[in-house]
Amino acid sequence: MAVSTENVLLLGSLLLFLSIIASKTSFKLGIPTLVLFLVVGMLAGSEGPGGIYFDDPKLSQFLGVVALTFILFSGGLETKWESIKPILWQGISLSTIGVLITAISVGVFSSYLLGYTIYEGLLLGAVVSSTDAAAVFSILRSKSIGLKGSLRPTLEFESGSNDPMAYFLTVSMIYLISDPDASLVSLIPRFFKGMILGAICGYAFGKAMTWVINHIKLDIDGLYPVLILALVFFTFSFTDFIGGNGFLAVYIAAIILGNSNFLHKKSLIRFYDGQAWLMQIVMFLTLGLLVYPSEMVPVLGPGVLIALFLIFIARPVAVLTSLIFFRDLSVRKKLFISWVGLRGAVPIIFSTYPLIAGIPVANNIFNLVFFISVSSVLLQGTTLPLVAKWLHVSVPEKLKRKFPLDIELKENFNSELVELDIPDNSPAIGKPVMELDLPKSALIVLIHRDGKYITANGATQIEPKDHLLILADSKKTVNKIYDRFNIAHT
Repeated sequence: MAVSTENVLLLGSLLLFLSIIASKTSFKLGIPTLVLFLVVGMLAGSEGPGGIYFDDPKLSQFLGVVALTFILFSGGLETKWESIKPILWQGISLSTIGVLITAISVGVFSSYLLGYTIYEGLLLGAVVSSTDAAAVFSILRSKSIGLKGSLRPTLEFESGSNDPMAYFLTVSMIYLISDPDASLVSLIPRFFKGMILGAICGYAFGKAMTWVINHIKLDIDGLYPVLILALVFFTFSFTDFIGGNGFLAVYIAAIILGNSNFLHKKSLIRFYDGQAWLMQIVMFLTLGLLVYPSEMVPVLGPGVLIALFLIFIARPVAVLTSLIFFRDLSVRKKLFISWVGLRGAVPIIFSTYPLIAGIPVANNIFNLVFFISVSSVLLQGTTLPLVAKWLHVSVPEKLKRKFPLDIELKENFNSELVELDIPDNSPAIGKPVMELDLPKSALIVLIHRDGKYITANGATQIEPKDHLLILADSKKTVNKIYDRFNIAHT
């Protein structure tokens, strides 16, 4: 079927609807949504029942870059500085050293296995060197799996910050293959220039976004998402224009903005979360349309071997090496971080760069990357809950949140929600709320007792095994709350 102006909206809406229905099914089955989105795209393609002919790597790359910009921005907006600050250097090490080790090891192995030149092998390694944790957390949410300690912020920060490094390695390998006179040494200043300019622009534009949003005073509230959209794309394009890493700039700018107070913060974060999901669906569908299943057969054998090497050797070596100096992480947690190294849509996007650059083995690399990514998501994604329990890094059932609430705190209000269980030896047992001597800035919102939710008042007595939801105005207040109930605060 040829796509025309008359039917593109019809086809697009049907594909979006089918993808959303598929995502709902994937949550129940534990299958990453990425796989089902790609399957829908492939079924709609020229070799599927849909019969839509699509063979435009440039358009796919453009849509992929736009989608990745949205996804990184949305992820950065929801990243709390307090959560990533303790694990900042762990995340940076994973997203730089870890990515580099992955790219080199996969590159050398692929070069030997496929008969590629070393640069062609390293190009394949660079393309698959970044992780996609979006599928991971969709499974964690669907299976209600909590992670101990700092594992979740570590994985979130790694997934958002390792794409810039993978992008740099990919374009660098294309540069080396295209220019035989170029040397590896010439990449060093390019790396530092891209990362430093990306970080500076990200910080500067993040501060500028906050100031503009709070001072522009638009008469129409609906224009604020449009304003941010313009600022985000300007951040990416300007940074890229001056030689910086645009993806890094967008991610850092989003973190700066998300940890600042600005108008309509909650609604804008939710809006861009929805836009990020839309971009993921569009990206996966487009890439699915670009793939020809018949071309997957010749790369089946090498694809399986490279995928297994990546999962069981390259990724573990990269994680264990990049985290070797971080003694606070146990071996079990490092192994789980290794297993979470899913290869998703980002490597498939990066695999369009060799196609456009006219690299001789580009088509073969694209098919291999697609197969490796899908294999990784299917194997690691579907076994993630089991591995988390096996390695004892998941939170026990009794410690999971008992309040299925989506409470939206007022903007510009520095507050926290605390959940705690009352132990049998707590001095608060038998006392009414008004005698607990809680800080004035703390408020008991709800009590979960015997399967029921109780609204607390001054006369409500605390009983053993009560589960309290408390609103506090600061970390200091949170510490006082734990002291009042004689509970250790970890």
